[in-house]
Amino acid sequence: MNFKTLHENDWRLRVFDSLSFPTLILDPHRNVLAVNQKLLDKFAVTEAQVVGKTCREVFHTIFMDPDLPCNRHTCPFDKTLKDGIGHSILRQIQHLNGSFHWEDRVFSPILDDNGHVIYVIESIRDVTRSKTLEKIFHDIREFMDRVIQSSTSAIVAAERNGKVLVMNRAAEELFGRMFRRSDHINITDLYPPGVAREVMKKLRDDAYGGVGKLPVTRFNILTSRGEQIPVEMTGAIIYEDGKEVATMGIYNDLRERLEVVKKLEEAQGQLVQSEKMASLGRLAAGVAHEINNPLTGILMFGNLMKEKLGADHPLQSDLNYILEDAERCRDIVKNLLAYSRRSSATRDSFSLNTLVEESLRLIRDQSLFLNITIRKELSSQWLPVYADKNKLSQVVINLITNAIDAMNRSGVLTLKTYRNDDRKTACLEVSDTGCGIPEENLSRVFDPFFTTKETGKGCGLGLSTAYGIVKDNGGDITIKKTSPSGTTFLLELSLDLNNKMESIG
Repeated sequence: MNFKTLHENDWRLRVFDSLSFPTLILDPHRNVLAVNQKLLDKFAVTEAQVVGKTCREVFHTIFMDPDLPCNRHTCPFDKTLKDGIGHSILRQIQHLNGSFHWEDRVFSPILDDNGHVIYVIESIRDVTRSKTLEKIFHDIREFMDRVIQSSTSAIVAAERNGKVLVMNRAAEELFGRMFRRSDHINITDLYPPGVAREVMKKLRDDAYGGVGKLPVTRFNILTSRGEQIPVEMTGAIIYEDGKEVATMGIYNDLRERLEVVKKLEEAQGQLVQSEKMASLGRLAAGVAHEINNPLTGILMFGNLMKEKLGADHPLQSDLNYILEDAERCRDIVKNLLAYSRRSSATRDSFSLNTLVEESLRLIRDQSLFLNITIRKELSSQWLPVYADKNKLSQVVINLITNAIDAMNRSGVLTLKTYRNDDRKTACLEVSDTGCGIPEENLSRVFDPFFTTKETGKGCGLGLSTAYGIVKDNGGDITIKKTSPSGTTFLLELSLDLNNKMESIG
């Protein structure tokens, strides 16, 4: 009896015939024993045309499939017989009209009571639709990946438990992490302590752009080196069926922008300072000239009276007080004139180190240095500048004497020179170990007539005059740092790039 006779009344045959995929049953020699109705309908053949023939004859001759993989290395039939388990092969088939479709051929063993393979079921499944959808999904995913990777903004997405799922190249560069080499980055690793929780709190708060959305907000992120970087961030919660499944954030580095803002504010501050100095300079010149004439008369007639009166005259003491105060007024007028004067500078090329050494020697009262330790850290590089040497010497002397006064004439004075190749400047730092400058006075240090010294010990024109001299010579003078342990003033002058002399300054 043949296979069909043995099983025509068997319910298994009815199940086999009702399968939704074209299916045939093969014996161990590849002979077709049975086929279901789906196969007959698909290929428009009769059962008599295929049963009893080998599968190769059926597919090559009847079904006209010349590309059938019928060799031992690719056909799953032999593997199914040998292993006793199912195998499959996915094929892309081109039709005569040039179109393609995909077939998934699945081979399943039928075992006897002893576990031996006695038959093999071959199902032919058309998976063109699923493969097409898979390709569309793959193309969309590739496109989205290219979009994300090409973004100049850092993009990070993470699961609800914090595991990072996506990190584009800009994010890798910003955070200093190689996502493609690690599957163990947690979103909390990307923020300073507590910040990740703050981000999630704002994402869930309706007050910040609506629940699940975070408008542009400034945070600090944390790099793999432990450096905190200010960023501008937007974020969102990703939902599925109303439940939180992931979060994503877009980050833009603010360092460059903040640096530009800082430089702009500094430039505006310098402009305001320059305008203020110019206005006060004109005022100082007018006041000085108005005071100078009567002051000259006071001093001249006062000295005449002093000569006419005897040394033991009772008014001699009062007259001395008058002349001392008049002399102090004359010194103030002299400083006012020096502050307001904008005479043309006599410029020449010289070494910054030479300026420092000569300025130290020009300080008349060398007793100032009795309890002062002087540390000179002068650069071995050639530091040529083109400026008015005499006027800049006044600036250096003023910085040195102010440093000594700040230390109450006891401490360490450090004079350091170096070359800033990025800014193309020669730099002098004058540092003291005094009490520092209070924060509320920092913005007023270079203002005319501002002083913290006792009455009679300074009129507050030294640093403002120094500021004007340095600016006239194309340089800059700033407070580099100050604290209760001391202050450092920085003097910067443009390098004389035309001076090619190579020597130790």
